[in-house]
Amino acid sequence: MTQFAWDHASPFILEKRVGPDVIDGLQHVNNAAYVAWCEEVAWQHSESLGISLADYQELDRAMAIRHSEYDYILSAYEGEELRIGTWLMASDGRLSMERHFQIVRASDGAVLLRGVWQLVCIQISSGKPRRMPKEFLGAYTPAVVAE
Repeated sequence: MTQFAWDHASPFILEKRVGPDVIDGLQHVNNAAYVAWCEEVAWQHSESLGISLADYQELDRAMAIRHSEYDYILSAYEGEELRIGTWLMASDGRLSMERHFQIVRASDGAVLLRGVWQLVCIQISSGKPRRMPKEFLGAYTPAVVAE
């Protein structure tokens, strides 16, 4: 079994096999697929912590991406098995959080992508920044990984 050199301990992991639907004209995974996988693993992680899209809507609050950054390091190809890891890395306990991502190839542990989202809590109905509700703090704060 391949050991992965995760950037931080205990990632939440999504496993993916690269299908033909995400291969672009350069015959490798299209960059947009990496972004979609980061969004998918982020939602799965949030749901595993007890906060779903339905909760966002009910609370009229959401953690919205203020800034995203992706470093595409190596390409992935059809049929490869990937592991997408994510962590909550920082929270000010009021308005903002940071989520990190890492995508590795399962066969050799090579890092294909690193990403970071800077998140801000907004009121969905107005789109304006608002303090995180206690439900967010209770679910997300214990999951923040110390750097």
